[in-house]
Amino acid sequence: MAYTNSSLVSYTKLSPNHSGQRTHSIDRITPHCVVGQCSVETLGNIFLPTSRQASSNYGIGVDGRVGMYVEEKNRSWCSSSAANDQRAITIECASDNTEPYAFKDVVYKRLVELCIDICKRNGKTKLLWLGDKAKTLNYTPKSDEMVLTVHRWFANKSCPGNWMYARMGELASKVTATLGGDVKPVKP
Repeated sequence: MAYTNSSLVSYTKLSPNHSGQRTHSIDRITPHCVVGQCSVETLGNIFLPTSRQASSNYGIGVDGRVGMYVEEKNRSWCSSSAANDQRAITIECASDNTEPYAFKDVVYKRLVELCIDICKRNGKTKLLWLGDKAKTLNYTPKSDEMVLTVHRWFANKSCPGNWMYARMGELASKVTATLGGDVKPVKP
């Protein structure tokens, strides 16, 4: 598998915090909330020290710019699950400091664009939100499908926050519609 990185990236600060080359093909996307309205530069500084033992593939700053911290070919340390991170592109998104950890409109719009880009470059025409941990983790995506997962399924956290969690179905529908795949109705 030849891995590429997003052309939407406007800032790069590669973190040493990753496990090297992936052991699974990319078939998941895991959006996260930063719990702070920070810039892509701040995120890069957060992920730089080895003592932090955390990273993500991408981050979206408060202004909507995209930063890259771990190349797509490598597994980030982001979701409290090695198995998930081996197959997911992880994206930290600037958010409010308190629940529901809302994203600014520019951040959400850029998340949609970044997910479209990730799917296109990985040959996917559908982004799925199954909305259930067991169902999702037991689902084997078809060759043209990408699946959304969330950090809260792997750790006692709210991430990606209730604001984004309530929009996961909408995110999947918007991305799939743009990719030209079959859009399944979003359950309220």
